Amino acid sequence: MSDAQHHGHGHGHHHDHAHSLRHRLSHLRTPHSHETADKLDSALESSARGMRALWVSLAVLGVTALAQAVVVAASGSVALLGDTVHNTADALTAVPLGIAFVLGRRAATRRFTYGYGRAEDLAGIAIVLTIAASAAFAGWTAIERLIDPRPVEHIPAVAVAALVGFAGNEWVARYRIRVGREIGSAALVADGLHARTDGFTSLAVLLGAGGAALGWQLADPIVGLAITAAIALVLRDAAREVFRRVMDAVDPALVDRAERALREVPGVREVGELRLRWIGHRLRAEVAVVVDGEVTVRQAHAVAVDAEHALLHAVPRLTAALVHADPAPVPGEADPHLALAHHT
Repeated sequence: MSDAQHHGHGHGHHHDHAHSLRHRLSHLRTPHSHETADKLDSALESSARGMRALWVSLAVLGVTALAQAVVVAASGSVALLGDTVHNTADALTAVPLGIAFVLGRRAATRRFTYGYGRAEDLAGIAIVLTIAASAAFAGWTAIERLIDPRPVEHIPAVAVAALVGFAGNEWVARYRIRVGREIGSAALVADGLHARTDGFTSLAVLLGAGGAALGWQLADPIVGLAITAAIALVLRDAAREVFRRVMDAVDPALVDRAERALREVPGVREVGELRLRWIGHRLRAEVAVVVDGEVTVRQAHAVAVDAEHALLHAVPRLTAALVHADPAPVPGEADPHLALAHHT
């Protein structure tokens, strides 16, 4: 068995499958596994925090949208209608994200060997589609009202509803973005950006109410179009964030940090291929390190274990790392990669 296989089965295998309490407890009794057990506890806690952020924001946005809907029915404001629809859509995005967080807690299987963390990426796509649909609806409603202008009634109530919408959305946006960044969930950050736009669109509704109060009937639908444009900008940012995550993009600073940590490990001569990947809001690493070609397999394995622990400590939200040890080439010797490939 090669060192990579020995390391992967003897150490990394536990990290990949420690998703249940029974596994985590068994790993606490296994040498060299306490760091990863802590990381897994942290990952499970991050899922719980994500769920908490979703349900709290769902409640706040639900109350906000309900209050606005009452005013829409009485006033006929299409700008406020667009804002209310957007708030409702934003609240409902908690559903696919909640499902994703629940799925992400499930243990890996022989079919889904990496687990179900990628469900968050699917939720992110659903959120982007929801933002796009709400933009299309708001724009269509505003254009229809431009063609057929109607007076806005109960303008003071519209103004109050706009302020309520701004306050509710800005609070939810800050909460979601903060928790999303802390737990590494791109979908939750995208959802927070979505809520932030709703806050600004609520302020735009306030401008529309002011224009209507001055007797300018077109103020309301024009603000509705401005809201649509604002939603489109957030759609672009959220789509870029989710697209990068689906394509396995990571912050280059994390790669630099991982390389620095590996080079400080005693016995590591050079860092070869290093790959980082998000699976949900958890990071996974695969790396090849060059060690002295004269050491024993057991010594090379020990270096690989130290390298893995260095990665787990240095890279935030990293919960699994597979380290392969390559022997340093000797002058005149064949490429160790080719030799290993032939051997395995």
